[in-house]
Amino acid sequence: MANIGFDDLKKDLTEIGTANPRLKADERFVLWFLKAFLCEDEAEAAQCLTGGSHDKGIDAVVVDEDLKQVSVIQGKFHEGIGEVAEKRSDVISFSQLASTFFGPKKALDAFYDEIDPLVRAKVEKAVERLRKRNYSLQLYYVTTGRCSNGLTSEAMLNARYSDGPAQLDLVGGHDVLRIFTDYLDGVAPPVRELDFPLESEGRIRNEGVLKRYDPTTGITAWVFSMTGNEMGQVFEKAGIRLFARNVRGFLGRTDINDSIRFTLEHEADNFWYFNNGVTLVCDLATRIQEGGREFFRVRNPQIINGQQTTRQLHMYAKKGASVLVRLIQIPRTGENGEHYFDKMVSNIVKATNWQNEILASDLMANDRRQVVLEKELRKLGYQYIRKRQTKSEARRAFGRHYHTQIRKDELAQAVAACELDPAIVRRGKEGLFEERYYGTIFNAQRAGYYLARYWLMRAIQNRSRGYPERAYAKWLVLNFAWTRLSGDLGGIGGSARFRKMAEALYGWPKSLEGAIDATFRAALLFYRLNRGEGEQRKDVSTFFQGSGLNREFNSFWRGSRNVHRAPAEKRYLNFLKELRAREDS
Repeated sequence: MANIGFDDLKKDLTEIGTANPRLKADERFVLWFLKAFLCEDEAEAAQCLTGGSHDKGIDAVVVDEDLKQVSVIQGKFHEGIGEVAEKRSDVISFSQLASTFFGPKKALDAFYDEIDPLVRAKVEKAVERLRKRNYSLQLYYVTTGRCSNGLTSEAMLNARYSDGPAQLDLVGGHDVLRIFTDYLDGVAPPVRELDFPLESEGRIRNEGVLKRYDPTTGITAWVFSMTGNEMGQVFEKAGIRLFARNVRGFLGRTDINDSIRFTLEHEADNFWYFNNGVTLVCDLATRIQEGGREFFRVRNPQIINGQQTTRQLHMYAKKGASVLVRLIQIPRTGENGEHYFDKMVSNIVKATNWQNEILASDLMANDRRQVVLEKELRKLGYQYIRKRQTKSEARRAFGRHYHTQIRKDELAQAVAACELDPAIVRRGKEGLFEERYYGTIFNAQRAGYYLARYWLMRAIQNRSRGYPERAYAKWLVLNFAWTRLSGDLGGIGGSARFRKMAEALYGWPKSLEGAIDATFRAALLFYRLNRGEGEQRKDVSTFFQGSGLNREFNSFWRGSRNVHRAPAEKRYLNFLKELRAREDS
């Protein structure tokens, strides 16, 4: 996986600027940060921007009612990563907002003087939460530049020594690239920080924590026990974002999950012995003793093995259940930091997720191409299911406002049947995610590229229902139909018109249905003429598994024995006329 650089970030900011042409460079940068780090929904993030000329250094305000936290952001976008040093006056002035918001009313009134009215409205709402509802304040100074360690420490102390719960994070250029990498990997917004308490109650004795440090790789790992209830509460706080780096979603009723639930309900005291536990990776873990409790405070935690266990603990954990936890801190700095982190996480996932079978398609679920495709399809109102999970899990993750749901394996079939030998699709979905085919199938970022092939597949599947022989021939028919129509459907304009036609219609145009029906008749005639005789005769299922049939069928199509060619071609042309007419309507 290629390393991510500043040019990649600029491309993303350019796209944001295209969709929001009124935003200046700093505002586009802040909107991106909000979307990547705090607010998953772009429309929600845009509402948090202040957008005023007299903003007193406040570029965005986010009020999180669930976390009971107010986040205030100032963004600085410079050309290059770490090339520009931030001004001390800017950083210190921003850090002093904590004292202003929690300080005397006189100071707050002075701050409001000459501030933009829209900015003031957002700040007043935030201050009300801080002063009257005991929300905490999180300040983010986000820059593609850099700050010295001394200035960073001074600013952080300024925020911390205010009269209320406040802290400041200075997100420098290299931190920005790390967040951008996570954003491209689908880990956005991240779980910023969670506490994982060590088991310390009950009759079971736990003596210490096993710690392992590897000076060659810089990896630090700990092994300890948690109560099942507390692990369930971790999920309660973080939600499904805790599993963003996992290759699957929640699988629901499987034999393994049923076994986990049975143990929790009937042998909770033995759960620690029967279960393989939970593995999580993180950017930083700190062991803390506070108020008689001992816990790990973990930054950017991700459970990469044990999602099913964690979800079952959340639903069914009873007193007495404990779980083994493996916490792995993997460095992300240095020359190959991000690349090493990605590779290590991927290898741990492959090595540890074996109780519920891992499929080839699972291992590609977090591939960056899949994440980008999910985002591009979301813009068009499609829910792209790149992870194996239950339908209810998918609805919870994305809501119900998508008009079409597409699974990753469906899309792979559509593209492969159009672009490769259709016999490859007949061999099974999982083979399409093997290295030899995957790069060819998922080689584009434009959503329209995939949707044109997907909707043509849907049209052909629709005309094969109720006809058993057609079910075997459908991939060959799709391959031919795409070859016949790709000159129009393959372009940006044609694919968009075809998509809108497909979304708007309850059925397909009669011209397209007639063309597909005639192509199916030709394909089955092709079969009958070439299936063989006697003991060498092939049944319809075996025949359409043959390699190279698409080339042979193309030759047959042009031959004199194809009596279905003329009616099919007439209908194909009529369909293309209808499609092109939509451009002028």
